[in-house]
Formats: sequence, structure tokens, C-alpha cells
Amino acid sequence: MKIEGISAVVTGGASGLGLGAAQRLVGHGAKVVIVDLPTSNGEAVAGGLGASARFVAADVTDEAQMRAALDAAEEAGPLRALVHCAGRGGSLRLLDKEGAAGSQAMFEDIVRTNLFGTFNTLRLAAERMARAEIKAGERGVCVLTASIAAYEGQIGQIAYASSKAGMVGMTLVAARDLAQRQIRVCTIAPGAFDTPLLARVPQAVRASLGASVPHPARLGAPEDYAMLAAHIIENPMLNGETIRLDGALRMAPR
Repeated sequence: MKIEGISAVVTGGASGLGLGAAQRLVGHGAKVVIVDLPTSNGEAVAGGLGASARFVAADVTDEAQMRAALDAAEEAGPLRALVHCAGRGGSLRLLDKEGAAGSQAMFEDIVRTNLFGTFNTLRLAAERMARAEIKAGERGVCVLTASIAAYEGQIGQIAYASSKAGMVGMTLVAARDLAQRQIRVCTIAPGAFDTPLLARVPQAVRASLGASVPHPARLGAPEDYAMLAAHIIENPMLNGETIRLDGALRMAPR
């Protein structure tokens, strides 16, 4: 699918991977709706991207809010692409230092945002795409964002890793389900990336983590993610696949 002229939605687009994706799509001629929380700086980000971008505040777990965001995207034309980057982290262990059971409420919150939010966004975006006319053999493309934690979750990532593993499991099923509608679904599983989530980690730890990547020995950049997201949209044979984007990194237990 050619990016130029399409209408696209990027969730989590006010920062990090989502911002990188939004910048690249706008740069390639797409009309982009950036979806992020009301507390984000999404309005300023969209303003900085020019007339081809706009911001709609929404929680990806909220059906009405996501429908409103998709309505905004369709004002620029039929929805053709979704890049879903919205998500959250959070440290949680089965037992805390005192041996008490970990928080079920926190587990549910993380899984709700990451996994349920992905399902909610994907189903609603697919509903819009399915109404569009077929162009060059397809109607739309959905790019989801998991993590290599889906495969090698570290200690303290039990909720995060579980939610991201669920997204990996969702990918092929969704692609097969939507194939009859000529809609493709792929997932990117980033490794250690320089995003606001990682910005909370001390610089020495960030430097060590970047050096642990076999090649290139650095943290990934949002631009690296954006290049792959754009390629997935443009390459019609990419479907039903989760692609690791990690420089051959395999995470240690902690």
C-alpha cells in the first residue's frame, strides 16, 4: 500500500515509537490522527507536524473515545493504516520482598491497557477499513507493537510480558480472520529502545543496556521502529508476522 494520500491513525503518537511513526507517515504524505491520553502533549506534537496531522485525546480501552478518534481520521478519507503503539509498563513480581503476593489490580491494569486496548483498537479500526474500497488488492494494514519481553520477559515484567505475549498470539489469528476483508495485520516486537519509558532508568544503566545489544551496540531509536512500520504498510506480503526489532538482543533474567 502506498503511504502517500492515505488516512492513518497512530496510537501513543505523542511520544516515543508512536511519535516516530507519525513523523514518518506524515513525511511520506499520509494524513495522520495522533491518539494519546489527554495528559500528553499530543496537541503540540500534532501542531509541529503541520496540517497533515491532528490530535485526538483518547484512551485505547474506551470504545466511545476510540470511535471518535476514528471518525476524525475518516474526515481525511477512508482509514487505511493503523500503527498501534499505546501501552504501559510497570514493575510487578509474584511475591514482594516481604513474601506477600503481588498486586492483582496492577496486573489487571497493565493487561487491560496493553492487551485489551490492542483488541479494542484493532477491532474498531478493522471495522472502518472493511468498508473502504479495495486499492491494489487490499483495504488496510494494522501494525501492532509488542516487545521482546513477550519471549524473554525479565523478573518484574510478569504483567508486561504476559500482555505482550498475548499480542503476539493475537497477530496471526487476526491476520487470518481479516484476510477475507483484504486487511493485513503484523506486529513489531522492539528490543531496548530509547523511549520515555526507558528514560526513567539511570543513564549508566541505559548505556550498559545499549552496549549489550550485539549489533548495532546501541539503544534503538523511534526512527528505527518507524522505518519498519512504514515498510510493513508498503509491503503487501507482510502479514500475520511478529517481527523482532532488537539488534539480536536476548534479555537476561534481570
